[in-house]
Formats: sequence, structure tokens, C-alpha cells
Amino acid sequence: LGTCLAVVWVDGYFMSTDGEYLVVTELPDPFSVNPLKYGSSEIDPDPIVTVIKLRTEIVAVNRYTLEAFNNVGGSGFPFQRIEGAQIQKGALGTHCAVEFADAVAFLGSGRNETPAIYLGVNGQVTKISTFEIDSLIANYSELELSSVVLETHVHHSHPQLWVRLPDRTMAYDLDASQAVGSPAWFVLTSAAAGFSAYRVVDPVWCYDEWTVADVQTGVFGIITQDSARHFGDVVRWEFSTMVAYNEGRGALWNQMELVCLNGRGEAGDDPVIATSYSLDGETWSESRAIRAGVQGDRMRRLVWFQQGLMRNWRVQRFTGDSRARISAVRLEVQMEALSV
Repeated sequence: LGTCLAVVWVDGYFMSTDGEYLVVTELPDPFSVNPLKYGSSEIDPDPIVTVIKLRTEIVAVNRYTLEAFNNVGGSGFPFQRIEGAQIQKGALGTHCAVEFADAVAFLGSGRNETPAIYLGVNGQVTKISTFEIDSLIANYSELELSSVVLETHVHHSHPQLWVRLPDRTMAYDLDASQAVGSPAWFVLTSAAAGFSAYRVVDPVWCYDEWTVADVQTGVFGIITQDSARHFGDVVRWEFSTMVAYNEGRGALWNQMELVCLNGRGEAGDDPVIATSYSLDGETWSESRAIRAGVQGDRMRRLVWFQQGLMRNWRVQRFTGDSRARISAVRLEVQMEALSV
């Protein structure tokens, strides 16, 4: 057996892989291995990158295929391939696949395909990455993507899939995706400006709290509702609205109010949030900042005046940092039609 890439426990066996074989321990002695009982994943001559336990089945995740096995016993290799459960796509690396929502979530592709993010189960595969996510993934080489780590995070029965790219973490929200009927993603980053690696790694629910590690320093911490900082450092947040379309008619945006719950900033600080807009989706106006209110100032209204115009359509963007903790509900705009 070469370098062990992954190991799982199933039906009284430890099963591992070195990229070539599927190896199980002896049933009477889980510390003993019989080399005559090695198995393999041979639907395609691609290497095995990891093994995942999905319910009572074993999924051999290969570079270009996924094969499912179940326990049939016998004197040889006790697992048998499930015919019809194969998927003609595979994962890029050992940590690019994980169990998620009773399926296998993986970053990978089929042969002669560009990488994307999929959910695969029972011979069926569903693409969950959007065109924007696929375009972002295309900026990395396959070698860089092979070291990407997929994680699952479930809090209050709210499942999320985290995809740890080198300079940011993309998060897939399952409940939001089901609610809107299309894949819903957001970005996790620990940068004060631009993007950087998300420092919070490997959240573990223990002693009634989420214990996490800092990917930069290795120190441990907990996720708390008392602060939005990452290990004491200020980080930025940003969100944009959907496209506001006025059927080709122009309008002046005289007043704009972001309706939200505020007044939850840090003690002794009066944070600011800013907004800008785009009329083409590429260039943005100058940011306009206002005060978000000190701690306890929950009646503060976040209002901007004289917010420019729109010729046809417009997107509004809001930015702030962890000192300005708000929960946005809606955006209200008072407009004045432009004369034709």
C-alpha cells in the first residue's frame, strides 16, 4: 500500500486508498490487512483521489468518474460495484469532494471539460456552480485547484458548502438555493480590502459552541455573536442589489434608504457604510459614505440623498466592515422620472 489518501469506516471495515487500490482491513481484526483482498475502481483508467462513505455505500471518487460500491460479503474483496450508479465526472483532488446533503459534492469535471462544482448521487449529477463561479474557477490552474478543500458547515439545520479557493472561500447556501430556485452563493473572506484567504477553518461543534482554527496562525478561537472581527482583525463586507430595471425609462434617484437593524456596532465607535452604483455592471460611481450609528442607536435611518440617475437599469452596491454590523431588510428609493 502506498501513501494513504483517505480512510473511512464502513460495516466493520476500515477502507482506504492509495490512488490505485481500495484496501479493506480484516473483519475479525481491524488492524490486519490481507493483500489478496484488494479491490479497485476500474470503470475508467483514472486514478482514485479519495473514498467517501455515503449512507451505507462507499463512493470511490476518481479523477474523471465516481463509482459506488456496497457490501456483499464473500471471501475476497467484500464490496461490489453498483451497476448504473456510476457518474462520468470526477474530482480534481483528495480534498475536492465531500458528503453534502445526502450526496457527494465535488469540484471537478469529466474528460475534456472545464472544472465546475457538482452534486452527485445514484448515478445522477447536478451542477450547482453558476457561470460566475465557473469563470472564477477558470482563473486557477488545475494544479492549484487540486489542493482546494471542500467543507460542510451546518448551523441551526442550515447546511452550507464551503469551497476554499486560494484567495477566498465560496459558500453554497442549500436552503437559499431551494427558496429562490437557482444556486445561491456568497463569498467569505478575511480581507480588509479586496480578497484574501478566509482565516476561519475547520469549525467543530464542541462544548455548546463552534470551535475554529486560524488558517494563518494556527491558534484556536470560537464563533461568537459579540463581534464580527476575524481573530481580532477588522474585515470588510459587501453586497449588491438585483438589477433595477425601468423598462428603458430614465429616472433620478432623489432619496434612497436602506431599511435595516443597526446600532449593533462596537462600543465607542461610530462606523460608516458606503454605497455606489453601476449603470453597466463594470464601472462604479464614487462611493458615498454615511454614519451607521453608535451601539444602541437602533432608530438610526440610513438615508442617502441625490444618488444620481438611471438611464435604463442600475445596480446598487453597499460596503462596510465588521465594525458596522447591520441586517438589511429592504431598499426603498424615491425616484423622479426624466423628461423624454
